[in-house]
Amino acid sequence: VQLQASGGGLVQPGGSLRLSCTASGRTLSGYVMGWFRRAPGKAREFVSTLKWSGISTMYADSVKGRFTISRDNAKNTVDLQMNSLKPEDTAVYYCAAGRSYSAIPGDYDYWGQGTQVTVSS
Repeated sequence: VQLQASGGGLVQPGGSLRLSCTASGRTLSGYVMGWFRRAPGKAREFVSTLKWSGISTMYADSVKGRFTISRDNAKNTVDLQMNSLKPEDTAVYYCAAGRSYSAIPGDYDYWGQGTQVTVSS
């Protein structure tokens, strides 16, 4: 599975961005899809994940209520809608695919290349 993340950019505090992750090479059928991020000088951290069904979702406390994860299985894509962005959301965002419904990066088998999100005035 090859994952391609896109949609990052520069946005002012309080603004919104929508990240998208497109898979190629094989279907994402049965895979759990997650988003992680790495801020400068920090370890990669969990942001959100959802199951193949799209019904079960999980969010980091820091983004709960502001970010929404969704997927379109027919298009092999997963999106992350980010609202009310804060400077501390600045990071490189990665999408990932795995078999475990987990917030642990090591549980994911496939990773995209990352897309930069910068929140600054």
